[in-house]
Amino acid sequence: MTVIALPDDEARGRLAPLPSGVEAVVWDGRGEAPPRAAQAEFVIAPYPGGGFDIAHFLAGLPNLRVLQLFSAGFDGWSGRLPRTAKLCNGRGIHTSSTAELAVALTVASVRGLPHYVAAQGRGVWEPLPSRELAGMRALVVGYGEIGRAVAQRLRAFEVEVTPVGRRAADGVQPIDALFDLLPAAELVIVTVPLTPATSGLVDRRFLQAMADGALLVNVSRGQVVDTDDLVAELRLGRISAALDVVEPEPLPSGHPLWEMPNVLITPHVGGGTSGWSERAYRLAREQLRRYLAGEPLRNVVEAAAEPAPDGIR
Repeated sequence: MTVIALPDDEARGRLAPLPSGVEAVVWDGRGEAPPRAAQAEFVIAPYPGGGFDIAHFLAGLPNLRVLQLFSAGFDGWSGRLPRTAKLCNGRGIHTSSTAELAVALTVASVRGLPHYVAAQGRGVWEPLPSRELAGMRALVVGYGEIGRAVAQRLRAFEVEVTPVGRRAADGVQPIDALFDLLPAAELVIVTVPLTPATSGLVDRRFLQAMADGALLVNVSRGQVVDTDDLVAELRLGRISAALDVVEPEPLPSGHPLWEMPNVLITPHVGGGTSGWSERAYRLAREQLRRYLAGEPLRNVVEAAAEPAPDGIR
């Protein structure tokens, strides 16, 4: 009998019927682990993952072999699994929705939509001149699946897109060239994962290298941007920002970002759309099938450092 652990009864229902020989136990990581959780090999982490102790959760899963996330980001889990376990992220689940929001934030900011929302609330007809996306130059910093989806959508608006990845590739500039590219970009859209290398990537030097009038869009992780440096640069009025993620989250009442006229904020909703759960459980079903069949898993971001004991996949 293969035991799997699921975060809630909805997950149990979405994966039903389970394959023969598979038993599901429900545990969301809070409170004491149910007894059968200790035998769980394949585990779906709670999503979203905030509000519980990761160390406590993993301690209740000593037989863990695969941890499947429903988020693309895995920064909270990296380096914390047993050496016999694989960590798989949710790449592909939130690609379309996050790219869509990145473009929506860009369009809203460039066309001045927050101004018109405020004017509508006052009952005022107040047209203003604005820029248009067509012909603008954009850097997409981070050229994984989400970055590629953002670039594809921007090109439909006739934006001139320069992708920036970890290393040079066909049509992709390396991250080492970033500071040569920033001064010419009117749009800078950040889609990198949060890693030690990208934490604080968007700092004072990065922001000061941006062109006057440029727009920064962040749909990655709040910690990728140094918030104090961003606030300082925005106060100069030289650049603007559209942020789906911030540090800290939730952004506290009274934080200076809330009051800035050159900032548009959404509350980390890039993945929170109606279609995510169907994509998530389609991936989970496929991953479970692959695990039971001994086939390679998709989206492995950290492989097991040691082989599993005999008798364990």
